[in-house]
Amino acid sequence: MAIQPLRQPEPAPGELGRVAAKLFLAITEAWGLTDQERCTLAGLSSRTTLNTWRHRVDSGEPLKLSPDTLERLSYIAGIYKALQILFASPEAWRDWVRKPNRDFGGQSALERMLAGKVVDLADVRRYLDGWRGAHYA
Repeated sequence: MAIQPLRQPEPAPGELGRVAAKLFLAITEAWGLTDQERCTLAGLSSRTTLNTWRHRVDSGEPLKLSPDTLERLSYIAGIYKALQILFASPEAWRDWVRKPNRDFGGQSALERMLAGKVVDLADVRRYLDGWRGAHYA
């Protein structure tokens, strides 16, 4: 008899979105972002949607997010994790997001991410992953 691999249960519909939104809100709170900046990063067209997220996160209600939104939130989570690996203190990784960076044409990573395109988030994530690889190689 063959041993079957242990399978993780699929998250309940809307649970992945709620958890992703909760993490996103916590990260953007740590970065000190405005609601408008949060909307730009998440690709949201209105603050009403952001307030719906907050309500559902707080109440534990399911939250269905589009694949584009989940991709954006995934990049932001990866950026946040990379910063925590690269910098020892919360002040250092919070400051890095706002400091001008010559590799981003003098913009800060936050300014780059706030350009509003998924590719801008991906570029910051790749940059940090590359830096992390070089830093710990």
